[in-house]
Amino acid sequence: MAQSRENLKKTLNHEQPDRLVVDFGATPVTGIHVLVVEQLREHFGLEKKPVKVNEPYQMLGEVEEDLQEAMGVDVIGVSPPFDMFGNPMEEFKEYRTHWGQEVLVPGSFTVSVDEKGDTVLYPQGDDSVPPSAKMPKAAFFFDAVNRQEPLDESKLDPDNNVEEFALMSTSDLDYWRRVIPEVASKGKGVVANFGGTGIGDIALVPALNLKAPKGIRDVADWYMSTLMRPDYLHHVFEKQTDIALQNLAMVKDIAGDQVDVAYICGTDFGTQDSSFCSLDTYEELYAPYYRKINNWIHENTPWKTFKHSCGAVEPFMENFINSGFDIINPVQINAAGMDPVHLKEKYGDRLTFWGGGVDTQKVLPFGTAAEVKSHVRKECEILSPGGGFVFNTVHNIQANVPLQNILAMLEAIRQFG
Repeated sequence: MAQSRENLKKTLNHEQPDRLVVDFGATPVTGIHVLVVEQLREHFGLEKKPVKVNEPYQMLGEVEEDLQEAMGVDVIGVSPPFDMFGNPMEEFKEYRTHWGQEVLVPGSFTVSVDEKGDTVLYPQGDDSVPPSAKMPKAAFFFDAVNRQEPLDESKLDPDNNVEEFALMSTSDLDYWRRVIPEVASKGKGVVANFGGTGIGDIALVPALNLKAPKGIRDVADWYMSTLMRPDYLHHVFEKQTDIALQNLAMVKDIAGDQVDVAYICGTDFGTQDSSFCSLDTYEELYAPYYRKINNWIHENTPWKTFKHSCGAVEPFMENFINSGFDIINPVQINAAGMDPVHLKEKYGDRLTFWGGGVDTQKVLPFGTAAEVKSHVRKECEILSPGGGFVFNTVHNIQANVPLQNILAMLEAIRQFG
């Protein structure tokens, strides 16, 4: 078991590990949909029981210890005590999804079905306020509901966009004291998502956990604000960063060297073919806060820092490195300019590529098992030499991916590893 953690450390230090390091489920961007988790448990003959939803927004399922062993997983994650909707991650109860699967959800998880047959989800389990997310009846995960009030430029107050960021409470710190040693005792690598460090993360902008969010909460308005209202966003980011650093200082002594990686940010800068902003905008608006957070972590802890960004972000790689990030995920190898050979040659000695092991848009869901195996083997051969590569897919494994293709991926990993 301890070999898993040692191999992760070697990988992160750009040394060749004894075998390929594998992650399925350690972060909210490297997970598996609950439907697939159930199918995998059944295939491996594991105890039959409802899968726990550990990230309700994307309906990701918990990869428990028995399934970790069956899949060869080397890394475990620890997440905040509340989900994205403000529900405490405790007192789980059974819930039947619209596709007929019995799952476990947080005790205060509250939904209803609207007149169109779509499932709507309420912040903090309070159905007396408007829902913050909706799962269309043909879908397998939730989308944010736009609850932004009409914008009045004369009354815009950036403090409204900081409402969801707060200092950790005594009970929060007690939670971390309990869960970190428990996870670290497993002998696997540990990724901690302490929360609050996702500067500009569009998934967090709608504030799904707030009952009545104020400020700029519409995704389109937020993106336009990067050009129209940069001073507003600077104010938000400055306050968020100040709170984040205070929280990191409090949790540092609790986590210590039990944590290997800190999940910092899920802000996407790439689309399939281009980017959401210019490099100048990145450097002016985002980089100062990333540097402040990453520098503090590197000066005060042994943790490596994890940056998620989908899309065509090759032009941003030097900027990510200069911002202090050690890890880039998901390595979207099917996006423009994201040739894994080029990425490995140019950045592989300075960035750990966490993901990119298999294309989740075309190959994994629609290829044959043989095509999946060949593709996985090729990506591992490109990305793994000299360390700096943790196997994961290009983003979460979605519902209804053929089980035989996932098994082909796992077999290719075993054969290569």
